[in-house]
Amino acid sequence: MDYLSLAQIITAIILIILVLIQEQSSGLSGVFGGDGGFYQTRRGLERGVFIATAVFAAIFAALAIAKFIF
Repeated sequence: MDYLSLAQIITAIILIILVLIQEQSSGLSGVFGGDGGFYQTRRGLERGVFIATAVFAAIFAALAIAKFIF
């Protein structure tokens, strides 16, 4: 197993964990009468988790492209 595959597996696991710990009410529950308005600002830990999710998604995509090229 090469280093790109290992890095991609680790990044995927971290990305899955970050997605699972995000707030549950931020999805489609608002459409079906859930709590929250149309626009809600993220603060504190929620913002950090959101940014970390975006960063790890970008890393995962970059690793997938790098694995395809190399």
